[in-house]
Amino acid sequence: MVQALNSALDVMLARDPDVLIFGEDVGYFGGVFRVTDGLQKKHGLTRCFDAPIAEGGIVAAAIGMGAYGLRPVVEIQFADYIYPAYDQLVSEAARLRYRSAGDFFAPLTVRTPYGGGIFGGQTHSQSPEALFTHVAGLKTVVPSNPHDAKGLLIAAIEDDDPVMFFEPKRLYNGPFDGWHDKPVEPWSKHPASDVPEGHYVVPLGKAAIARAGADVTILAYGTMVHVALAAAAHAEVDAEVIDLRTLVPLDLESIVASVEKTGRCVIVHEATRTSGFGAELAALVQEHCFYALEAPIARVAGWDTPYPHAFEWEYFPGPKRVADALRAVMAA
Repeated sequence: MVQALNSALDVMLARDPDVLIFGEDVGYFGGVFRVTDGLQKKHGLTRCFDAPIAEGGIVAAAIGMGAYGLRPVVEIQFADYIYPAYDQLVSEAARLRYRSAGDFFAPLTVRTPYGGGIFGGQTHSQSPEALFTHVAGLKTVVPSNPHDAKGLLIAAIEDDDPVMFFEPKRLYNGPFDGWHDKPVEPWSKHPASDVPEGHYVVPLGKAAIARAGADVTILAYGTMVHVALAAAAHAEVDAEVIDLRTLVPLDLESIVASVEKTGRCVIVHEATRTSGFGAELAALVQEHCFYALEAPIARVAGWDTPYPHAFEWEYFPGPKRVADALRAVMAA
């Protein structure tokens, strides 16, 4: 996934002279996860450069750049560090198109690694995506595999609205099944590792069926797509796994079609349960699929606690917890 994201940035820097990249350590060093590795050397100091440790200033500068014609891609080193920039994103970037009656817009992309899995503790492991899905005017993207990561990032950069691009750090170097504290296989053995060279787009607002099934629908995104796939196999349930890919805009049509077919729904996300994005998904499924449901909607999520570093793998929704939820909705 690191290579796929790097390829997307490389393609867009070469394709569009208005695209530029900046953030903490993204230039000479190539980013703490190496996503921008080699881009400064290839494209120059004015296209990929380092910024001070000031997230509010990074995003504020990007908003101004976007308003005057550039397409900045900024990296917030960890999603946990994004809060100093939250006011800029909510009060400025998300509202610029509306408050200017369309005269200005903010075509910026904010890339940030999110979620746990690297034993980073409370300040390097949070999953704050729900905070941004609540903000009208922002788009929110969470890829689950290298192919989608590249196509979605290109789509985000080309989009005229501000896009929050959350990169699951547990998936940077390989897919997880949730049973282990390391990748279970390299991406090269995974079907979603086929990443075309050059320019291609995965449209924002379009979900994917990661696994077809007839008995129950699992809604997931990011790392949890892989956990859901492992859980379906472990529980021996004919589950359909929907990879949402983008949370805003949300592909409600695909969700409704799947739940109306299966009659059951399990929602999985890594973030804390209360007010997590799963609550919005559950409300939408209830509103649109009530008469098709044969069991209560189930949510499997992180604990309602500050990130528990010492119990990281217990905190994660793993295949066992998801499999238990699948069996419960099947028995209801």
